[in-house]
Amino acid sequence: MEAVLDAAVALLDEAGGPALTFRALAARLGTGVGTIYWYVANKDELLDRATDHAIAGVLAAVEEQPGSDDPIADLRAMAVAMFDAIVDRPWLSAYFMRNTDLQGNSLRLYEKLGEQTLRLDLTPRQRFHAVSAITGVVVGTATDLGLEAPQEVLEGEVDRDAYLDRFAEKWRSLDATEFPFVREIVDEFAGHDDRDQFLAALDLTLAGLRLQAGT
Repeated sequence: MEAVLDAAVALLDEAGGPALTFRALAARLGTGVGTIYWYVANKDELLDRATDHAIAGVLAAVEEQPGSDDPIADLRAMAVAMFDAIVDRPWLSAYFMRNTDLQGNSLRLYEKLGEQTLRLDLTPRQRFHAVSAITGVVVGTATDLGLEAPQEVLEGEVDRDAYLDRFAEKWRSLDATEFPFVREIVDEFAGHDDRDQFLAALDLTLAGLRLQAGT
Protein backbone atom coordinates (compact mmCIF):
# COMPACT_ATOMS: atom_id res chain seq x y z
CA MET A 1 0.00 0.00 0.00
CA GLU A 2 2.85 2.40 0.83
CA ALA A 3 4.32 2.06 -2.66
CA VAL A 4 0.90 2.55 -4.26
CA LEU A 5 0.25 5.73 -2.29
CA ASP A 6 3.76 7.09 -2.93
CA ALA A 7 3.21 6.66 -6.67
CA ALA A 8 -0.30 8.14 -6.50
CA VAL A 9 0.95 11.25 -4.69
CA ALA A 10 3.77 11.62 -7.24
CA LEU A 11 1.25 11.60 -10.09
CA LEU A 12 -0.95 14.13 -8.29
CA ASP A 13 2.06 16.38 -7.66
CA GLU A 14 2.97 16.26 -11.34
CA ALA A 15 -0.41 17.06 -12.88
CA GLY A 16 -3.23 17.03 -10.30
CA GLY A 17 -6.36 14.90 -10.05
CA PRO A 18 -6.90 14.21 -13.78
CA ALA A 19 -3.46 12.58 -13.98
CA LEU A 20 -4.28 9.95 -11.38
CA THR A 21 -5.84 7.05 -13.26
CA PHE A 22 -5.53 3.37 -12.46
CA ARG A 23 -3.79 2.84 -15.81
CA ALA A 24 -1.24 5.60 -15.14
CA LEU A 25 -0.67 4.35 -11.60
CA ALA A 26 -0.16 0.77 -12.78
CA ALA A 27 2.33 1.97 -15.39
CA ARG A 28 4.21 3.95 -12.74
CA LEU A 29 4.38 0.87 -10.52
CA GLY A 30 5.21 -1.52 -13.37
CA THR A 31 2.22 -3.74 -12.65
CA GLY A 32 -1.25 -4.51 -13.96
CA VAL A 33 -4.36 -2.41 -13.33
CA GLY A 34 -6.00 -5.33 -11.54
CA THR A 35 -3.31 -5.22 -8.86
CA ILE A 36 -4.41 -1.74 -7.77
CA TYR A 37 -7.84 -3.12 -6.90
CA TRP A 38 -6.27 -5.26 -4.18
CA TYR A 39 -5.59 -2.02 -2.31
CA VAL A 40 -8.47 0.35 -3.17
CA ALA A 41 -12.00 -0.17 -4.45
CA ASN A 42 -12.25 2.84 -6.78
CA LYS A 43 -10.67 6.16 -7.73
CA ASP A 44 -12.45 8.09 -4.97
CA GLU A 45 -10.92 5.86 -2.33
CA LEU A 46 -7.53 6.16 -4.02
CA LEU A 47 -7.76 9.97 -3.98
CA ASP A 48 -8.78 10.03 -0.32
CA ARG A 49 -6.00 7.67 0.74
CA ALA A 50 -3.41 9.53 -1.35
CA THR A 51 -4.51 12.81 0.21
CA ASP A 52 -4.19 11.36 3.70
CA HIS A 53 -0.77 9.99 2.78
CA ALA A 54 0.37 13.48 1.78
CA ILE A 55 -1.24 15.07 4.85
CA ALA A 56 0.90 12.82 7.05
CA GLY A 57 3.85 15.10 6.29
CA VAL A 58 1.81 18.19 7.10
CA LEU A 59 0.71 16.66 10.40
CA ALA A 60 4.32 15.82 11.27
CA ALA A 61 5.38 19.43 10.56
CA VAL A 62 2.59 20.76 12.79
CA GLU A 63 3.39 18.32 15.60
CA GLU A 64 7.02 19.45 15.57
CA GLN A 65 6.04 23.02 16.46
CA PRO A 66 7.06 23.89 20.05
CA GLY A 67 4.22 24.98 22.31
CA SER A 68 3.99 28.26 24.21
CA ASP A 69 1.81 30.01 26.78
CA ASP A 70 -0.14 31.73 23.99
CA PRO A 71 -2.58 29.43 22.14
CA ILE A 72 -3.10 31.97 19.35
CA ALA A 73 0.65 32.19 18.75
CA ASP A 74 0.69 28.39 18.65
CA LEU A 75 -2.18 28.42 16.14
CA ARG A 76 -0.18 30.80 13.99
CA ALA A 77 2.89 28.57 14.05
CA MET A 78 0.80 25.55 13.13
CA ALA A 79 -0.94 27.41 10.31
CA VAL A 80 2.38 28.58 8.84
CA ALA A 81 3.74 25.03 9.02
CA MET A 82 0.63 23.80 7.19
CA PHE A 83 0.98 26.49 4.54
CA ASP A 84 4.64 25.78 3.90
CA ALA A 85 3.93 22.05 3.58
CA ILE A 86 1.02 22.26 1.11
CA VAL A 87 1.71 25.35 -1.00
CA ASP A 88 3.27 23.19 -3.72
CA ARG A 89 0.33 20.77 -3.68
CA PRO A 90 -2.77 22.74 -4.76
CA TRP A 91 -4.59 19.49 -5.56
CA LEU A 92 -4.92 18.81 -1.82
CA SER A 93 -7.66 21.41 -1.42
CA ALA A 94 -10.13 19.37 -3.45
CA TYR A 95 -9.85 16.30 -1.22
CA PHE A 96 -8.73 17.56 2.21
CA MET A 97 -11.21 16.46 4.93
CA ARG A 98 -13.47 14.98 2.21
CA ASN A 99 -13.74 11.62 3.95
CA THR A 100 -12.41 11.50 7.49
CA ASP A 101 -13.16 7.77 7.75
CA LEU A 102 -10.31 7.26 5.28
CA GLN A 103 -8.35 10.41 6.14
CA GLY A 104 -7.22 9.82 9.69
CA ASN A 105 -4.27 12.20 9.35
CA SER A 106 -6.53 14.99 8.12
CA LEU A 107 -8.80 14.53 11.12
CA ARG A 108 -5.80 14.55 13.48
CA LEU A 109 -4.54 17.76 11.86
CA TYR A 110 -7.97 19.34 12.33
CA GLU A 111 -7.93 18.16 15.95
CA LYS A 112 -4.47 19.66 16.59
CA LEU A 113 -5.71 23.08 15.50
CA GLY A 114 -8.91 22.71 17.48
CA GLU A 115 -7.10 21.76 20.67
CA GLN A 116 -5.51 25.20 20.76
CA THR A 117 -8.97 26.82 20.77
CA LEU A 118 -9.85 24.75 23.86
CA ARG A 119 -7.35 26.95 25.68
CA LEU A 120 -9.44 30.03 24.84
CA ASP A 121 -12.71 31.29 26.35
CA LEU A 122 -14.93 30.45 23.37
CA THR A 123 -18.20 28.67 22.71
CA PRO A 124 -18.22 25.42 20.71
CA ARG A 125 -19.58 27.33 17.71
CA GLN A 126 -16.85 29.95 18.00
CA ARG A 127 -14.21 27.23 18.16
CA PHE A 128 -15.66 25.54 15.08
CA HIS A 129 -15.76 28.81 13.16
CA ALA A 130 -12.23 29.73 14.26
CA VAL A 131 -10.65 26.50 13.03
CA SER A 132 -12.71 26.62 9.83
CA ALA A 133 -11.51 30.18 9.15
CA ILE A 134 -7.85 29.35 9.80
CA THR A 135 -8.03 26.23 7.64
CA GLY A 136 -9.71 28.23 4.88
CA VAL A 137 -7.00 30.90 4.90
CA VAL A 138 -4.22 28.30 4.84
CA VAL A 139 -5.61 25.84 2.30
CA GLY A 140 -7.28 28.45 0.10
CA THR A 141 -4.22 30.69 -0.14
CA ALA A 142 -1.81 27.79 -0.62
CA THR A 143 -4.00 26.44 -3.40
CA ASP A 144 -4.22 29.81 -5.12
CA LEU A 145 -0.45 30.32 -4.98
CA GLY A 146 0.19 26.79 -6.20
CA LEU A 147 -1.80 27.20 -9.40
CA GLU A 148 0.15 26.99 -12.62
CA ALA A 149 1.67 30.28 -13.69
CA PRO A 150 0.56 31.94 -16.95
CA GLN A 151 2.05 30.31 -20.06
CA GLU A 152 4.26 33.27 -20.92
CA VAL A 153 5.80 33.13 -17.43
CA LEU A 154 6.30 29.37 -17.68
CA GLU A 155 8.00 29.75 -21.05
CA GLY A 156 10.30 32.49 -19.76
CA GLU A 157 8.97 35.23 -22.01
CA VAL A 158 8.48 37.46 -18.95
CA ASP A 159 9.23 37.02 -15.27
CA ARG A 160 6.64 37.29 -12.50
CA ASP A 161 7.39 40.92 -11.67
CA ALA A 162 7.16 42.01 -15.30
CA TYR A 163 3.88 40.14 -15.63
CA LEU A 164 2.43 41.94 -12.59
CA ASP A 165 3.82 45.28 -13.74
CA ARG A 166 1.76 44.98 -16.91
CA PHE A 167 -1.43 45.00 -14.85
CA ALA A 168 -0.09 47.61 -12.46
CA GLU A 169 0.47 50.03 -15.32
CA LYS A 170 -3.10 49.55 -16.49
CA TRP A 171 -4.37 50.12 -12.97
CA ARG A 172 -2.38 53.34 -12.67
CA SER A 173 -4.13 54.66 -15.76
CA LEU A 174 -7.61 54.13 -14.29
CA ASP A 175 -9.79 57.06 -13.28
CA ALA A 176 -8.98 57.82 -9.63
CA THR A 177 -12.56 58.90 -8.90
CA GLU A 178 -13.96 55.61 -10.19
CA PHE A 179 -11.25 53.31 -8.80
CA PRO A 180 -9.83 55.09 -5.73
CA PHE A 181 -8.93 51.87 -3.90
CA VAL A 182 -7.15 50.28 -6.85
CA ARG A 183 -5.17 53.46 -7.46
CA GLU A 184 -4.27 53.58 -3.75
CA ILE A 185 -2.84 50.06 -3.54
CA VAL A 186 -1.34 49.60 -7.00
CA ASP A 187 2.24 50.12 -5.82
CA GLU A 188 1.72 47.50 -3.11
CA PHE A 189 0.32 45.06 -5.68
CA ALA A 190 3.26 45.47 -8.03
CA GLY A 191 5.98 43.06 -6.97
CA HIS A 192 4.20 41.98 -3.78
CA ASP A 193 5.43 38.91 -1.90
CA ASP A 194 2.84 36.12 -1.91
CA ARG A 195 3.94 34.65 1.41
CA ASP A 196 3.73 38.06 3.09
CA GLN A 197 0.21 38.39 1.73
CA PHE A 198 -0.71 35.01 3.26
CA LEU A 199 0.79 35.99 6.62
CA ALA A 200 -1.18 39.24 6.61
CA ALA A 201 -4.44 37.37 5.96
CA LEU A 202 -3.62 34.87 8.70
CA ASP A 203 -2.75 37.63 11.19
CA LEU A 204 -6.00 39.47 10.45
CA THR A 205 -7.93 36.26 11.13
CA LEU A 206 -6.05 35.57 14.36
CA ALA A 207 -6.43 39.17 15.53
CA GLY A 208 -10.19 38.75 15.24
CA LEU A 209 -9.99 35.50 17.20
CA ARG A 210 -7.94 37.20 19.93
CA LEU A 211 -10.55 39.92 20.27
CA GLN A 212 -13.37 37.38 20.37
CA ALA A 213 -11.60 35.36 23.08
CA GLY A 214 -10.87 38.51 25.09
CA THR A 215 -7.16 37.74 25.41
